[in-house]
Amino acid sequence: MSKIYFLIALGIIILPGCKKDKPEPDRCKNCRIAYKPNVYLYPLKETDLQVELSFPLGGSVIASIPAYHTGWKVRVAPSGKIDGQYDYLFYESQQPDNWQKNAGHVVSRDSLQQFFETDMAACQFKPKEISDFINYWIPRLKEAPYYAVYPQEKSIIDKLIRLHFSEQPDAVLRLFYLVKALDRPIKLSPYNKRETVLRHGFHVAEWGVILEP
Repeated sequence: MSKIYFLIALGIIILPGCKKDKPEPDRCKNCRIAYKPNVYLYPLKETDLQVELSFPLGGSVIASIPAYHTGWKVRVAPSGKIDGQYDYLFYESQQPDNWQKNAGHVVSRDSLQQFFETDMAACQFKPKEISDFINYWIPRLKEAPYYAVYPQEKSIIDKLIRLHFSEQPDAVLRLFYLVKALDRPIKLSPYNKRETVLRHGFHVAEWGVILEP
């Protein structure tokens, strides 16, 4: 009996320290995860830089390399090398599902690599950035014979995920793809809009993917 009283007393001591989850500003309902956005930085000279993310409609960072905490504080070389070891800032985040699904492309599994290579090159991504995308995503998009691919350009991404820099870049290129597996082709309005970004001076490039269930 004394053992039971001890456990009850222990529970009384411990429980007041436990807090229930409370609604927080960065919580969001009906979220989608942005998988593996890579942020490439190209300053004109070696620069100490602080990079932060914000979520205007709610959201949060759920994974990062290097560790995000309250923001990245990094030293970046003109080559793009970060802290002498990273080629890009990596994060994953959750935010509301407000991505555009009005226009896109239906691509067969066997044509995905060519599609992404061509589309990203047209958007001014560098060969190494495209290669990083292809090497990561093509092996992971093998389950379906077709995919609906909905491009998300900077004007859309900025409404959900914003990048902030201690030194403002001259140009910022952002492109995500919302990807949905299909059993068969569907009819989509083609995505013809293209936001022109001239990469010059201190510039930033970012790609990422949202997987639609």
